[in-house]
Amino acid sequence: MLPAPLLLGPEAAALLLQQPGLDMGEIIQPRRMFLWSMAVIYLAAFVSLYVQIPGLYGNEGLLPARWQLKYSGKSLWEQLLSSPSLLWFGPQLGVDTHTAMELLCLLGAALSFAATLVESLRDSVVFFCLWALYLSMYQGQLAPGDRVPLYPCGSTDVTQRVPRGQRARPPDLLADPLAAFRLMFASGVVKLMSRCPTWWGLTALTYHYETQCLPTSLAWFAHQLPVWWQKLSVVGTFVIEIVVPLLFFSPQRRLRIGAFYLQVLLQVLIILTGNYNFFNLLTLLSLCALLDDQHVNFWLRKADKISNNDSRLCSWLCYLLELAVWSLMIFGSVVCFDLKLDSTKKVITSKTAFTYHQFNQFLQTVTIPFIWIGVLSLTWRWSQPCSGVHVSPVSGRGFGELCSEYDSHGKLWPGVRRAYDLVDRFQLVNSYGLFRRMTGVSGRPEVVIEGSNDAVSWTEIEFMYKPGNLSAPPAVVTPHQPRLDWQMWFAALGDQTQAPWFTSLMYRLLQGKRDVIELIQTDVSQYPFHQEPPAYLRAHRYRYWFTEPKADGSYPERWWRRVYDEEFYPTVHLGNTFLESMLTQYGLKDKSPPRRLPNTPVAKAVRWVRSQVRGVPAPMLIWTLIACSATLCLLHGLQSRNKHTETTAGTQKEATTDQTANAPDSAPETGGKSDEEQEAEEEEEDDDDDGGDCEDEVEDCEGEEKDPVGDDKEEEDGMETEEILEKRKF
Repeated sequence: MLPAPLLLGPEAAALLLQQPGLDMGEIIQPRRMFLWSMAVIYLAAFVSLYVQIPGLYGNEGLLPARWQLKYSGKSLWEQLLSSPSLLWFGPQLGVDTHTAMELLCLLGAALSFAATLVESLRDSVVFFCLWALYLSMYQGQLAPGDRVPLYPCGSTDVTQRVPRGQRARPPDLLADPLAAFRLMFASGVVKLMSRCPTWWGLTALTYHYETQCLPTSLAWFAHQLPVWWQKLSVVGTFVIEIVVPLLFFSPQRRLRIGAFYLQVLLQVLIILTGNYNFFNLLTLLSLCALLDDQHVNFWLRKADKISNNDSRLCSWLCYLLELAVWSLMIFGSVVCFDLKLDSTKKVITSKTAFTYHQFNQFLQTVTIPFIWIGVLSLTWRWSQPCSGVHVSPVSGRGFGELCSEYDSHGKLWPGVRRAYDLVDRFQLVNSYGLFRRMTGVSGRPEVVIEGSNDAVSWTEIEFMYKPGNLSAPPAVVTPHQPRLDWQMWFAALGDQTQAPWFTSLMYRLLQGKRDVIELIQTDVSQYPFHQEPPAYLRAHRYRYWFTEPKADGSYPERWWRRVYDEEFYPTVHLGNTFLESMLTQYGLKDKSPPRRLPNTPVAKAVRWVRSQVRGVPAPMLIWTLIACSATLCLLHGLQSRNKHTETTAGTQKEATTDQTANAPDSAPETGGKSDEEQEAEEEEEDDDDDGGDCEDEVEDCEGEEKDPVGDDKEEEDGMETEEILEKRKF
């Protein structure tokens, strides 16, 4: 059933949303929070990529970017259409492709950092520039996993239509409820549509924590939870990702807030147990569409300006509706997953109680209505000006994503399919499939590279973030994405022929290229062959598992245990026949002679910046910039609050002064005396209350004071200053 606001016209929907219990609320504070956070994520994305450009895409990196952007006889416009990237403008600036990539990253980082500090910069133009800069970085380079979510969230901010004659401002759109629904709903659906036995058997999380790309230290503790709890966690994941998103479109405000917190719970648990760069942070941002000013003010402990005019009957009906929805959700979970309490073992048993055919029927029933929700919401959005009804609209991007998901059934209209293919190059619409199938059921595959100078004694080359050393704790690198460590995880799932870049990695390590070595160890001194490149290299695949607590409950000395699996890459050296054939086969050997570095002012400036940050760990650099931005914003907020307080105090003081000036001059019970005279009288009264000795002294003083006055009045007129001071003592 479609949400009520989408079934009605704009005016009717606005009136309905103002009814008790159905108020959508103002979205000014969530919009500001969303835009600031989006700028922070762009900052992290650009800095994370920037520190890795020399080793990944530099002239002596794994996959030099200049190989991807080959200039032909086509015009600049034709090249932009075929491969949209600002890197095509590098020759106009007098820089090569490598320098152009670093320049674009620096511009993106500087612009996003400025946007975090200045609110006026968080507008459509700036976010469009950030999106264009980030899109320019990816043209077939190592297929990093972060490009999928960042494009849609970034493009969300550039789709505002500003009426003619009005000044552009930060968009009313803070995030797409339909996009958030599509992301979470598809994340749960693909797990069951893949027919993976671990998801259908509810055992996926018994493998997930140790087999994910880059686990954290907390993943080790989560892996130790009992199996029945792991299966119950899978049930909770399905409910949160498939059922709860249906509440995103509820006209009842508290149901949307409840859905928001359940999604936040899931994302926080994922962040704590796995390093997925900023993907989960982007997911949290998309959920801001479920918030309003009233709830943000509740977080900030600010007074709610919205008066509650709900009648008691309406409030009770809303509470009953919420209770019915949550009860139905719990009952459905119990029935669909056959949840039972085993009192003897004190566990909750669970199993999947529906078939694949039944789930497929449910999916087809739900998908079509929400495609029409996308159509209606797209029409609603573009029919409204920038200001007006405070409803968080949804864009056509979410509609396109739903269409791309429904395309898996082969039932899309040809026109929609052609439109999807037309914009696919701009990465505006993506098909998400998170953990479609659980890998590493028989153990986590991990590739270990070994080097030697004599082919007899071998030394393992340890990476900074991926598992290797059994005693090294899993690292926490969020929101940084170490792309080489990620790709090593993907490479271990297959053989070396499915990862052509791995041959380039072996070749560059044999050459001793510093830029590539810094991808493995930022501190080059930690690299075992930093003084002299290894003469021989080889790679083996192992199976890794998390260790288990000891029988006495104490923690083991190692985090991992492993067994040898097979050879992944044979022993090679420079000039080796196998290595040379692989380089030629994959086109990884640069036949052109080394090029001279450009000496333009832009190129020199870019190289100077690189020299300043070389050797700094990427997570440290990212969090330092984020901390500086947050601190400056906090200081600015406190300064603004102090100014507001001083202004308010000054206004109140002026008002008090005006009231005092307008008050009557007469002062009752004072006899017309001034304040100083009243204070003097009060002091004399206090002196009168002293003992008899004081009274005698006063009488003597009075006698001494009367004598000179009675003898000669002329002496009184010519009395010296010392006598006056002596009298004042009495």
